[in-house]
Amino acid sequence: MRYSAHAVVCVDSYTLDASFMQKPFMRIPYTGPLPPPIIVPRNANTPTGAISALTRFFSAPPSPLLAASPSSNGRTVLLTGAGISVASGLADYRGTAGTYTLNKTYRPIYYNEFTSDHEARKRYWARSFLGWTNLHKARPNAAHWTVRKLGERGYIGDVITQNVDSFHPLAHPDLPTLELHGYLRSLVCIHCRNHLPRKEFQQSLSRLNPAWTAFLAEMLETGALNSEHPDERRAKGLKSNPDGDVDVPDAPYTTFRYPACPACLANPPRLADGSQSNVQLDADGAWSPQSTAGVLKPAVVMFGESIASSVKLAAEQAIDQASRMLVIGSSLATYSAWRLVKRAKERNMPIGVLNLGGVRGEESFFADTPADNDGSLGVRCSESVDKILPSVVQNLDLLPSAPAMVEISETQDNSAF
Repeated sequence: MRYSAHAVVCVDSYTLDASFMQKPFMRIPYTGPLPPPIIVPRNANTPTGAISALTRFFSAPPSPLLAASPSSNGRTVLLTGAGISVASGLADYRGTAGTYTLNKTYRPIYYNEFTSDHEARKRYWARSFLGWTNLHKARPNAAHWTVRKLGERGYIGDVITQNVDSFHPLAHPDLPTLELHGYLRSLVCIHCRNHLPRKEFQQSLSRLNPAWTAFLAEMLETGALNSEHPDERRAKGLKSNPDGDVDVPDAPYTTFRYPACPACLANPPRLADGSQSNVQLDADGAWSPQSTAGVLKPAVVMFGESIASSVKLAAEQAIDQASRMLVIGSSLATYSAWRLVKRAKERNMPIGVLNLGGVRGEESFFADTPADNDGSLGVRCSESVDKILPSVVQNLDLLPSAPAMVEISETQDNSAF
């Protein structure tokens, strides 16, 4: 879902020119083979060993080799991916039941395709319409709530997430969280930048597509959408992909309709060339292809779309003020995430990875880890995060000293979700 003519990206190599680091970067999927996981330290090859190593990782003092930073908080920065949300019932990309693992022909929609092709948008919104119900009712799992506890106890300073499910801000609203690839809870107009809640948009889709609404109701009644596990959905004639994407083979996607941006409809904006745009509707109130504005997209960074420079800067600042970095549930297959770990490594930060299966370029993160490392200077384990992380907190609570507790309020406003 992302493309940009002004950014050049190398996705086939782990080595990029330093000048690129100053340019806009995009979310590009890496589809090459991933290496088998490197277990560090060697006794982290069991759940007990992984828990012990991660406990030492969180509780260790800052490395003496760490690059100096005036804003350092001495805490861990988390980088999370789709693997942390699997226990919430959501699909991931490269896990054992991930989309890229089981569906070798899967290709996500790209930004330039979405913005230029009316038929592609109809197909995207039809599939999203079917998948939104399950995504919307899903909730944070034990791993997300454990992240909250780690923040409360002062071990975590910031969270950077590649996920668009909003689970992190739901679980720990007072722990700083940067949603690197945006979020699905809202839409944004590509012309006027107005935002619209997804709940309101879903209601409009339902009104404009009564036959699809009846089909959705039937699937919900039969339980076809109760799980995003690909095998379970395939048995019911569906293909399940991450981010609430449900593919129904041979479905009449061309019949699907979607609404126009209400702000553009009320006040058509000027186009880039200075001309006046127009927004037209069909007889039932759906966006018409005769329009030159009013196109809404999910408020996510689509594949091939540049990540905002403000988000890029905020992610770099979160890295620079931390003393160590832990990657959870991510294979780092997108460069926008991998580059952040590369930055942390260049600052001599200890790196931790808790992810089932291989991680892109992971050998470079642990190549210089001392042989006698017990987890304090780096950890790599291939375990389920929702089964490991809660036990790590229990271990940390038994230590004689811990970082200062951070008060996080029990109340939160979830109206936006």
